[in-house]
Amino acid sequence: MASAASMLARPIHVLSVASEMFPFVKTGGLGDVVASFPGALLNYGVEVRTLLPGYPSVIAAVSQVNRAAIRLPDILGYDALVWACVIEENTLLVLDIPELYDRSGNPYLGPDGGDWADNGVRFAALARAAAFIGQGLIKNYHPDIIQTHDWQAGLTAAYLHYDGEKSCIENGMPHCPRVVQTIHNLAFQGSFPAEDLEQFGLPPEALSVDGCEFYGRISFLKAGLFFCDWITTVSPTYALEIQSAEWGMGFDGLLRSRVDRLSGILNGIDTSVWNPARDPVVRFPYMVGDVIARLSNKLNFQSEFGLPQDRNSFLVGIVSRLTRQKGIDLLPEIMESLLRSDTQVIVVGEGENAIHRALSSLQRKYPRRFACHLGYSEELGHRMQASVDALLVPSRFEPCGLTQLCALRYGAVPIVSRVGGLADTIVDANEAAVSHGVATGFLFSPDDPVSLVSATERARNLFRNDRESWLRLQRNGAFTDVSWRGKAVQYVRLFAKLSGVEIVDQEDRKVIRLTPATSGGRKIVKQASPKRQIARKPGVTRPGLMMKS
Repeated sequence: MASAASMLARPIHVLSVASEMFPFVKTGGLGDVVASFPGALLNYGVEVRTLLPGYPSVIAAVSQVNRAAIRLPDILGYDALVWACVIEENTLLVLDIPELYDRSGNPYLGPDGGDWADNGVRFAALARAAAFIGQGLIKNYHPDIIQTHDWQAGLTAAYLHYDGEKSCIENGMPHCPRVVQTIHNLAFQGSFPAEDLEQFGLPPEALSVDGCEFYGRISFLKAGLFFCDWITTVSPTYALEIQSAEWGMGFDGLLRSRVDRLSGILNGIDTSVWNPARDPVVRFPYMVGDVIARLSNKLNFQSEFGLPQDRNSFLVGIVSRLTRQKGIDLLPEIMESLLRSDTQVIVVGEGENAIHRALSSLQRKYPRRFACHLGYSEELGHRMQASVDALLVPSRFEPCGLTQLCALRYGAVPIVSRVGGLADTIVDANEAAVSHGVATGFLFSPDDPVSLVSATERARNLFRNDRESWLRLQRNGAFTDVSWRGKAVQYVRLFAKLSGVEIVDQEDRKVIRLTPATSGGRKIVKQASPKRQIARKPGVTRPGLMMKS
């Protein structure tokens, strides 16, 4: 196989379709991945353009740079404009349909905290636009690959399937792009009533088991999984887990039937953004092994949350969506046990109202040992990683997880459940791993209160009784490669295989020929990212945009 230094015989053009992208809009790890992915691939000759909905924060950012306006055909009854621009070296295509996207706040939820009633149309329109672009409707742009992220982009492959190859050929393309459906979280499936089929612009035959139907409803994710040319998910272990009835969320049979077109590729993080030596929001930046600066951050963070400043306290952090999936509902039951032996716990995140109430109650009950910030904060997330002794990730399932990768980078020792990408990225500090100097954190299973408390006690005991081994865990984590480098190569090979582009090994000039795959009856014809500042939420006032050619 080709080495990391291999180059492509020609550039591969990828259209990445997603519902969020840091720093414009982010509700979780998806936004980080979509942002850092293009820069990781660019060095290998893969050029990525990202299609995003025109939320107010995205439109505000677009209005500050040079941009071109591109008209698309009617999309599900709406006039559609695409703004093409480059922001921080990311090439963006922004779908501007104010009736669907000009809404402040969370991209998926209304002011009442519930889903927007028209979310089906909002993200069907995104997928319809992606299919139009994939069919060559933007002059001189013919993507080889369309990568669709989660359910919000899942209908793209269905539109291409039902439109047929003719639409692409008429626009000067030899065939339609190959579609890679990426699963970031199988639990979110984009399920809508069957009677919305016509509103989504899909033909009657789409409402079948060999189409978009899933238990009598329309599932955008099912459409993507069924019609795409390849499926990727974000860790090898999760790729195995979702083929089981326990974790397949009803899709396990479909995924097993497509196992020959299913890959698990770990995510990476942008190490220019996640760099404790240059992080603009870390009070005392530090290099690996600088225990004094890291201790200063710890004391400052304790003070910021109203906890006693104590260098000897075992400070545990949690930065997460506050949901049952993330295991946060276990905290009230085990908090008394967690807080033993001079332990402090700080939680940052937002999520389910019941969990918010429970955490607020814990803060009142343990004011000197437990604190929480109920709300999303990118800056607090960075400062936590630079301050806590250990980061707790008690997820019931975790496709990849990014917080544990950031924790490794910052010297916050991860305590994580043995699932998905957590199991793939953390080496447990058992006796053998500690003695051989390879451990990076603490794993526990099953995901129950007893196991969670036991793992935390193991970590606390090592922190208190074997400081040399604890510092080695921190160093091991800091030197773990959590970047996109190795992972990007796996995507390059996959994209080359699907698009029929040759990989040329620069060392011996050998051409490595990868036979293009076939799928679903559709014949397939043959520089690192710059350092970026932490996101301050862009303005949400909708500017007046001028069309520029």
